Amino acid sequence: MIQAAEIRQTTQDDVRPQRIGERRKIRVPGRLTWRDASGTLRFVSVMTRDISDVDAFVECEMPATIPLYRLVHFQIERPAREAQQDLPPALQQGKVLSAIYRIGPYKSSSGTPQGYAIRLLVEPKRKAPSACEPLAVAVAN
Repeated sequence: MIQAAEIRQTTQDDVRPQRIGERRKIRVPGRLTWRDASGTLRFVSVMTRDISDVDAFVECEMPATIPLYRLVHFQIERPAREAQQDLPPALQQGKVLSAIYRIGPYKSSSGTPQGYAIRLLVEPKRKAPSACEPLAVAVAN
């Protein structure tokens, strides 16, 4: 049985999904550390391109290949962390467990990605319940 394929036209609005956090263009040095498939500890120095409260895009200073969805520890270098005031609170503390969720385009010269989008695995901010909102309560019979 032959089925017809549907061709979907994208509009300008469909091209970019909405971002979870408001990104700020901040260039500060940092470091990614992770364990490869054999369990060897790896690290690479990076430069951030932009940062939000829940994610960041980093560019590697040396060629590094990190698999998609790999858990990594991300930290901003101490002098930059102390000098930069508009870093998210999680990054001001030190190491943050993160996940590689998007790999940038590959450099033709080295065959490695230009950068990685990482999701900071931090507890999301929750708005405090207001006094007039009723709280949900479970009742056992």
